[in-house]
Amino acid sequence: MDFEVIVQYFPRLLQGAITTIELVVVSGIIGSLLALPIGLARHSHRLWLKAIPYAYIFFFRGTPLLVQIFLVYYGIAQFESIRESSLWPYLREPYWCAIIAFSLNTAAYTAEILRGALGAVPRGEVEAAKSIGMRKVQLYKRIMLPRALGMIMPAYGNEVILMLKGSALASTITLLDLTGMARTIIARTYTPIEIFLAAGVIYLLMSMVIIQLFRILEQRSNRHMEVAR
Repeated sequence: MDFEVIVQYFPRLLQGAITTIELVVVSGIIGSLLALPIGLARHSHRLWLKAIPYAYIFFFRGTPLLVQIFLVYYGIAQFESIRESSLWPYLREPYWCAIIAFSLNTAAYTAEILRGALGAVPRGEVEAAKSIGMRKVQLYKRIMLPRALGMIMPAYGNEVILMLKGSALASTITLLDLTGMARTIIARTYTPIEIFLAAGVIYLLMSMVIIQLFRILEQRSNRHMEVAR
């Protein structure tokens, strides 16, 4: 094994890792913002209100992420109205197409996680809040959403890690993320074992950071449970 190649190209791999982190962070923020109203709508008992979110979640959970990336990257360009719009300079770039695909994908998974957490809020707490005259908006703001956000931390942490690993598919649309950079280096050096091993270690380290971060967030969001004990 040629460790000199790893040392020589390690800065390039870190450049790709930075792009990967950007994809995960930006997509995670946008996806979370989208997931909140979608998850709330899915939790509604009104059929007309939860039908569209259900179809959205069903599509993005039921189709491969790679297909979704291709639909955004290659599909958007087929619409002349989009090509002539002011957004086209951004939508033709692989980076923003990857952001859109990852955001829509993680929004679907996160919304379903949130829906499950909202359904798991103890019924007694909901009834107690209603008994003191809380309106529905106050009920969600003060009781249900805080409790649900505390419960989803482990599942959402897993979703972020899956998104980190799924971000490797961005290399299929010529984006030089960590995997894309590794493939480019391998095409020059013909050292797949060394470069992919180094890339795998970087992915592992990023996953460890995410795991520790969500453990801290979970502990802080559930401090009231420890106090109650």
